Amino acid sequence: MKKSVLLLGASGLVGGECLRRLLVEPGYERIVVFTRREGVIAPHPRLEIRMVDFDRPESYRAYTAVDQVICALGTTIAKAGSQEAFYRVDYTYPLEMARAARENGAEHFLLVSSSGADATSRIFYSRVKGEIEAAVQSLGYPAVSIFRPSLLLGERQEFRWKEELFKPLASLFNPLIPARYRPIHAGTVAAAILAAAQKAPSGVRIYESDEIQGHGKKEKDKG
Repeated sequence: MKKSVLLLGASGLVGGECLRRLLVEPGYERIVVFTRREGVIAPHPRLEIRMVDFDRPESYRAYTAVDQVICALGTTIAKAGSQEAFYRVDYTYPLEMARAARENGAEHFLLVSSSGADATSRIFYSRVKGEIEAAVQSLGYPAVSIFRPSLLLGERQEFRWKEELFKPLASLFNPLIPARYRPIHAGTVAAAILAAAQKAPSGVRIYESDEIQGHGKKEKDKG
């Protein structure tokens, strides 16, 4: 039976890679994406683009009746402008959309988190990531898949100078970096997400960055 999926963050680095794969994946008959601006996402016959207000759940609740949710929403404190704004994008929006989808019958939530996510961390970014992981797990989904990639590689729409500064250093010292903390391409993360979505394992499954890297290698070997 073909599935329906809601993809959150489709215009981002990992979300864009997920969307590209979903559009050629025959197992999905309905792909829903949310956007706040027209023209951000190109139309496609299999794509249902919904203009919504992320701050008003009533504007999108009716569109969350899907089998699965892939959440790749995320920002940085620098881009958001404050910790409060960052929290809204990385915690409030994903949680409210996850809740709406679960109430509408969604059974599998797949969350892009981050390496080092920990609800007890003193680091604000890591703490928020850990908090959203815990919150999603409390919603009663039969299946929750959490992905914790390390530094993401790929072509972003916006420039992140810290990532650009670290990339050449990471490449130089990559053999010395523990597998869990090595940079990982967004396409590899997306491939792991789609594989988990198709398998739909029950319960909570957390994929650390080295596991995601391993999955990418397996996919390459298969090809």
